[in-house]
Amino acid sequence: MEMLNVKINGIAVSVPKGSTILEAARIAGVEIPTLCYMKERNEIGACRICVVEATGARGLVTACVYPVSEGMEIQTNTQKVQQARKTTLELILSTHDKKCLSCVRSNNCELQKLCLEYGVDADAFDGFKPHYELDESCAHLVRDNNKCILCRRCVAACQEQYVSVIGANDRGIDTSIGCAFNKKLNDVPCISCGQCTAVCPTGALTERDDTDKVWAALADSSKHVVVQVAPSVRATLGECFGMPIGTNVEGKMVSALRRLGFDRVFDTNFGADLTIVEEANELVERMKNGGTLPMITSCSPGWVKFCEYYYPDLLKNLSTCKSPQQMTGAVIKTYYAEKEGIDPKDLVVVSVMPCTAKKFEIGRADQSAAGVPDVDIALTTRELSRMIMRAGLTFTALPDEEFDDPFAADTGAAVIFGATGGVMEAALRTANDWLTGKDNEVVKLDAVRGTRGLKEATVNIAGTDLKVAVASGAAAAKYVMDQLKAGNPNGWAFIEVMGCPGGCVNGGGQPIQPQYVRDTVDLKAVRAKALYDQDEAMTLRKSHESPAIKALYGEGKWYESFGCHKAHEALHTSYTARKKYNY
Repeated sequence: MEMLNVKINGIAVSVPKGSTILEAARIAGVEIPTLCYMKERNEIGACRICVVEATGARGLVTACVYPVSEGMEIQTNTQKVQQARKTTLELILSTHDKKCLSCVRSNNCELQKLCLEYGVDADAFDGFKPHYELDESCAHLVRDNNKCILCRRCVAACQEQYVSVIGANDRGIDTSIGCAFNKKLNDVPCISCGQCTAVCPTGALTERDDTDKVWAALADSSKHVVVQVAPSVRATLGECFGMPIGTNVEGKMVSALRRLGFDRVFDTNFGADLTIVEEANELVERMKNGGTLPMITSCSPGWVKFCEYYYPDLLKNLSTCKSPQQMTGAVIKTYYAEKEGIDPKDLVVVSVMPCTAKKFEIGRADQSAAGVPDVDIALTTRELSRMIMRAGLTFTALPDEEFDDPFAADTGAAVIFGATGGVMEAALRTANDWLTGKDNEVVKLDAVRGTRGLKEATVNIAGTDLKVAVASGAAAAKYVMDQLKAGNPNGWAFIEVMGCPGGCVNGGGQPIQPQYVRDTVDLKAVRAKALYDQDEAMTLRKSHESPAIKALYGEGKWYESFGCHKAHEALHTSYTARKKYNY
């Protein structure tokens, strides 16, 4: 590889030919501020915050797109550079809704941080200021274009997810980001993944905040309020409180939830184990009885919505199993309600999820095992962190506590649900035991691990080679579905799909990290490692070995057998072909 010798603020460094100034600076350990840049996804030089001085260049150049040349000397922090960045920030603020005190992104806003660093005058420029109505049309997020800085990160994220339902409308001073023909998000085939909210540098895109609903339920003495927490949340929640990325905070999380006032704190890992035994049973039944193959997992509501919009003719391939969130809710409002003598109408089930699409999922049809919604309120990881802060809890000082019975027992198979490939691995652990009729010692499947968008493997189960695929992110899902439409030339029998790249650990509702961190740290891998480490440390690593599952199934128990009629009525669901546009 040809290398070029350059100097960054007098620091000599060798970088690969073709590197940009920004890339060279990062190699030299010098950080140049950015607002629109996303590595390999949004390299457009639009915000002008990354301008620098460089020999051989006429005037200031944008570091994120300007290539280095041999012998180039770059200055990233001269007075001229600082003044240019300050002026740009003041121009951005001239049309920005500066309600920082009430903005959910206050103290975690990339624009706010830069304005403080450069000492800007928020009212330096006074003139035309557009006004936009909030887009509150969908269940999972709110768009406030009054806070948009036109960085186009959300557009890039949506393009990466294939759906591309947002983009730039109009031109010049009238430019805004939105849907074609200025339609509401609810009128276009948005899959509710929330990846746009995860990369927005300001408060222009946020999840719909449902915390007030939870506070109201907790204050209502006539309600029995329980909470369930998804596997991946324990690997990410600590980031909201300054803890290192990938810290497993399960014990402190349970402690915080109990102190918020929930009557019971349950683990959605139970629902993950439940999903696996039902899903593995469904896969075995399809394989034995000539059912529709390949079977595709149905745990990710963003993925399910994607399939309903873009591949409705392949909905028959989806497992009919509800997601772990919905299965847990269904069992709480049936089994648990009867066991505790509580009317399901007086039960409020709150879930804490890594995913904005879960807010959409709780309102889907055929998700009401007890005649009322399986789950009443779905919160993101970020919303939970705000509740903890509002309650005045010092999260890092909380003791470690355990989940409540009867849904405390779980397995390593459930824990890894939060990572791409985890559902596949968990299902195959159980399917392998069932098809071979023995307890197999091999439980780790390296072939389906890792953060790649598409993974393929051949797994031998009971003497049969089973070809499987794992896709994460809607773009990878599109490739898989196109292969199926072409006749499944790869011969896959079982496919896992997650709507977000990297799986739930990278869900749209996870803690916001500055783009610099997202560009330089593999969040997906670091967060997933916390889950795999927990799995490795557990004694029970197969879903069908869970004591909570065994207590639920068997002769004379709540469910007679896996896939029985009663289980199917409560734990399985149906899908609907959706129109792409409601014009």
